[in-house]
Amino acid sequence: MLYMWFVIAGAFAGVCAGLFGVGGGMIIVPALMWIFTAYQMPPDVITHMAVGTSLATIVVTSISSLSAHHKRGGVRWDIWRYMAGGLVIGSIVGAGVADKIDGDALQAIIGAGALLVAFKMLFVPNKEQLGKPLPPKSIQFGAGTGIGLASSIFGIGGGSLTVPFLNWAGLPMRQSVGTSAACGLPIAVAGALGFAWFGQDVQNLPDGAVGFVHVTGFFFISIASFIMAKFGAKWAHQLPAATLKRAFGILLLIAGGQLLLSGLGVF
Repeated sequence: MLYMWFVIAGAFAGVCAGLFGVGGGMIIVPALMWIFTAYQMPPDVITHMAVGTSLATIVVTSISSLSAHHKRGGVRWDIWRYMAGGLVIGSIVGAGVADKIDGDALQAIIGAGALLVAFKMLFVPNKEQLGKPLPPKSIQFGAGTGIGLASSIFGIGGGSLTVPFLNWAGLPMRQSVGTSAACGLPIAVAGALGFAWFGQDVQNLPDGAVGFVHVTGFFFISIASFIMAKFGAKWAHQLPAATLKRAFGILLLIAGGQLLLSGLGVF
């Protein structure tokens, strides 16, 4: 049953990754927290383990998603090149910051982040500003640093932040989604390595964990998300995503609200 839950979480996260240009972390993190809690993992490591494992799985999801978008001409590698350095720096710093945050507080922060993403998806449309000149390289690098920092703390691929930035920078939606999928790769690699490093001396880690990365969860979620991300990317170029986007936003409202209230000790 444990493996089955990993596969279900990974499959749904993979579809979201390809469809919306997100890394799937907003699905994987809450799912892993519930799974780890149900299987009685030590409470003081659950949140950090969920975030670290989520980032590790996003490495695989991002490769699958970005390759599918690249084949359709949806990745602006010229912009990715300048954002990537900032994404790596921000992600490593974010992992260090998250390591210093109490598990319940981190859970509440992730829940609040999920709620913000949900409200944005439901009520704030991504507005394309086509034809405007690209922002300076320093702005692209700085945006990457901020996105990497927040994404590493939340355990996400950063699509909910990267897509609006790229829309603002003048990219059409399909290129914004594809480039965002590519940006998830440096975030995930740097963030996962950071969580594995900062968690290596923590007590009460389960067997088979490498720092804050649950190896078994990573394996099964990655397989499912890798397969399903290709379908999501294909559908992103074929289907109107408005209905699915609203459904995803509602799901995040429920998950984010539960995480926030649980982190605050309400239940």
